[in-house]
Amino acid sequence: MQKLAICVVLALAVVSAEHTRWHHLDDYSFEKYVKEFGKNYSPKEFAVRKGIFEAKLDEIRAHNKDTTKTWKQGVNHLTDYTPEEFRRLLGVDKALLHDTKSKRKAPALSEGKEDLGDLPGAIDWRDKGIVSSVKDQGQCGSCWTFGTAETVESHWAIHTGQLTDLSEQQILDCTPNTNDCGGTGGCGGGTAEIAYAKIMQIGGLSTEWTYPYTSYWGSNFQCKYSGNTTPPLAKLSSYVVLPSNSYSPVIKALANVGPLAINVDASAWAVYESGVFDGCNQTNPDIDHVVQLVGYGTDTQLGSYWLVRNSWSPVWGEKGYIRLKRDTTEQRCGIDLKPQDGTGCNGGPATVKVCGTCGILYDVSYPVVNANN
Repeated sequence: MQKLAICVVLALAVVSAEHTRWHHLDDYSFEKYVKEFGKNYSPKEFAVRKGIFEAKLDEIRAHNKDTTKTWKQGVNHLTDYTPEEFRRLLGVDKALLHDTKSKRKAPALSEGKEDLGDLPGAIDWRDKGIVSSVKDQGQCGSCWTFGTAETVESHWAIHTGQLTDLSEQQILDCTPNTNDCGGTGGCGGGTAEIAYAKIMQIGGLSTEWTYPYTSYWGSNFQCKYSGNTTPPLAKLSSYVVLPSNSYSPVIKALANVGPLAINVDASAWAVYESGVFDGCNQTNPDIDHVVQLVGYGTDTQLGSYWLVRNSWSPVWGEKGYIRLKRDTTEQRCGIDLKPQDGTGCNGGPATVKVCGTCGILYDVSYPVVNANN
C-alpha cells in the first residue's frame, strides 16, 4: 500500500481552536469528545471509536503525569483515528525528495559556525506581519503544497510589504510528479522543490481567492491555471536549498532571510498539545511531512526550540504550531531506514542520515522572489 506523508487531516465538522486542554481531562469522556469535535458515528462505529479513544486517553494522561517531559499531550480531532488511518494521511514523496537532493547546486549560505553570536536570541516572523493564519489541508496529502505556498507568501510579503494568501490548489493541480515515484503529485505527494520549480515555469502563483482550495476531502483535480482567469501574483526567480543536516545555515537563513520550508518526521505529532516537543524517533526518523519554520527561541523552563507552523488547523497543538527541541551545540542524528517508503522508484539510497529533532535539518529551502515582479 502506498504511504503518503503525514499530511494529516481534519475529517470532521469545523470546531473551535479553544478545545478542552490537557489539565481538564480527568473526567473527560468519549461522549464529551464526540460532541466537542462534531463527530458523527453509527452505533457500531461508535463502539470501535470509543475503544480507540479511551486507550489513547489513558496514554495521554500517563504522559502528562511524567514531570520529566517538556511537552503535554492532549485530545484533538485525531484522537480516535486508527494507526492505519493516520498513516494513510501522510504526503511527502520521499523518492522524489531524494532524487531532487542529488541534483542540487551549491547552497548560497556557508556551512560555517561563524557569527552565530551576532544572531538575535529569538525570532518570530509572525511578529513582523509576514506569516498568514494557520490553515487546514483536510483529507488530502497536500502538506507539501501548504508548506510551499506559505513560504512563498512570507517571502512575497517581505519583498512587497503585502501579506496575501496564495493558492495551494494551483500547486496541487499543476505540479505533476513526472517521475511517478510512489505518487502522481496532488494528494499523492510532492516536495517543495518541485513546487518552486513549477511556479517558476508556469509564470507565478495565484491568490487563494482566484484559485481556491478544493481538495479538502482528498480529491485531485485538473490544472485550471490561466493567465487570464487565475492570474499569477507572486513570481519567483529561483530558490535556495540549504546544506543538508547543518544547523548554522538554517538558523542564519531563518534569522536573516525569512521563514523556511522544512521536511520532518511528524509520525509522533498527533497527540501534541503544548510545550517543547522531543518525542520523535531520533534513532530512525522517517521523514514524512512538509511544514514551515517561522522562528526560534528559548523557553526559560523548557529550553531552546524551533517554532514550526503546521497545516492541521488551529485545533491542533499551540493554535496550529509546535515547538521542537533545538539543539544549539551537538546535533543529534539518526538514520532514515525507509527513504523510499511507500514509493515505486528504484535507484534511491538505501538509507539517509537525518539530523535535528524530528529530522528538522535534513531538507530546508526557501524561494527567491522575482525582483522585477
